[in-house]
Amino acid sequence: MKKLTSLVCIIGILTLLGGCFGKASEETNNTVLKTEEPSETNKNTKDGVEKTGTDESTDSKSNEPNNTGSGSDERSSKSNDLSTNDKESKESLAPYSNEQIEYARVWLQLGANQEIDELNVRHIPVGEPINPNIDNSATYPEGVIQLSGSRLIDGSITYNGNGDGTINVYNAPMRWEAPPPDVDEETLQEETEEILNNTKKIYIEPAKGEDIIKLINLQKPYSN
Repeated sequence: MKKLTSLVCIIGILTLLGGCFGKASEETNNTVLKTEEPSETNKNTKDGVEKTGTDESTDSKSNEPNNTGSGSDERSSKSNDLSTNDKESKESLAPYSNEQIEYARVWLQLGANQEIDELNVRHIPVGEPINPNIDNSATYPEGVIQLSGSRLIDGSITYNGNGDGTINVYNAPMRWEAPPPDVDEETLQEETEEILNNTKKIYIEPAKGEDIIKLINLQKPYSN
């Protein structure tokens, strides 16, 4: 009888303990599930931030000014203007020879006086004496052009073109005075040698426009 009573007590205790452990396990599982599941508020907040960021990025791109077209149009317009001006300049010089254009460009860049009445053009052949007033003068090693105004104060330019936009300039005067009687011939010859040995190579700018046309119209063959 005592054994039966003890067995019943043990079974009852085990039953109570099993119920308690089961309830505790269920509560633990429920707590874990609730912790892992994000709250509705956090979901909405997260969704809202992501959505707002996307909208701002899209709005920012849509509101940016599109300057590509206007910049390209402006550059194209300037390029067209330059091309038109260059074409007009070339066409304005088309009626004239290369020599006439060259003489005008040389004088425009190097001429002492731009307010001249005429532009005289003199051709001096190769082998001609630099100073024709003496017998032992050095001679020009190439044919040269001498440009001058109608007056001595207008100055002169004696040069030879190289065909590449440059010229060789000889520092020779427009007119040579008669040699002084007290100066020996050797000294006079040295003067012409110095001119020959000190030529300057100068690049002539390819100028265009009305100034060039004006100087072309003033050109005439040189005459003594």
